Amino acid sequence: MAPFEKTERKISIKQMINTLGPLVILWYLAYLSLEVSYWVTIPLLITAAGFLVRTFIIFHDCCHQSFFKSRKANDILGTITGILTLVPYQQWKNSHNIHHATSSNLDKRGTGDMWLLTIEEYAAASIWRKIAYRLYRNPVVMLGLGPLAVFCIDYRFNTKGAKRKERLNTYVTNVSIVALYGALIWAIGWQSFLLIQGPILLVSGMLGIWLFYVQHQFEDTYFEHDDEWSYVQAAVEGSSYYKLPKVLQWITGNIGFHHVHHLSPRVPNYYLEKAHEATPPLQKATTITIATSFKSLRYRLWDETTKSFVTFKEAKKFLMKKTDLV
Repeated sequence: MAPFEKTERKISIKQMINTLGPLVILWYLAYLSLEVSYWVTIPLLITAAGFLVRTFIIFHDCCHQSFFKSRKANDILGTITGILTLVPYQQWKNSHNIHHATSSNLDKRGTGDMWLLTIEEYAAASIWRKIAYRLYRNPVVMLGLGPLAVFCIDYRFNTKGAKRKERLNTYVTNVSIVALYGALIWAIGWQSFLLIQGPILLVSGMLGIWLFYVQHQFEDTYFEHDDEWSYVQAAVEGSSYYKLPKVLQWITGNIGFHHVHHLSPRVPNYYLEKAHEATPPLQKATTITIATSFKSLRYRLWDETTKSFVTFKEAKKFLMKKTDLV
């Protein structure tokens, strides 16, 4: 990975221009289109949501200090793009780094990852915990209410035990969001603002959660307890290669090469594909497509016996069979 762990200022600046520029233009065109028909506005909003996802990829690279060589430059751009995507930079950077250090480790779940229970843990859970887990893993809740809960509510508060730098960054992000949204509402009115920004945030949030979910929750993935856990295996076997059409690959900033990213977070998004193509072992990572990725919606619990995901129905049969054997 070493040859690809480098930043190119020209490429990074070009990416800023071809991402943030279209986002602003699409937002303004969406506003103008409200005078014509909302049916004209909708395609613009969906496209703008895609560019907001791409903005998040830049934010994501800044968190890994892989977008610019300068830490200060990464921190400044990360904070700005965090305001646009409603994500506090320092808070997310810290939790996401923990995610990378503990991904697929069954003994270190709970920070920066999706809530996952094993069959045995679910069986031992209280009725309220089971209900909460079922709601969390429900696709409608996860993709419908999930963006609202995560981006609009959860990220507005500091985590327990957050240090001063992280707390201040969250406050700055929140105040900046209020100022930006307030200015836009003053300029175009709250009705127009909601008709534009609401769908953009919802669609981009859904896409973001889906990408994060599907690239770790797939058939033949990898989960182990701490004593058997391997960083390299967690990266290559516990993260998928989400093979997307070229247009979607571009709009999602190559994040489909998630196995490469987890193996080496210092590789900027624009070199992920090259790293994948230049490294034969990485090409053996589990490949999923848009069609096959929808299978992951059925996955609910982790079976430590077969090392695979199962549905709630399959887990129930497993527990009944286990009880009969006892």
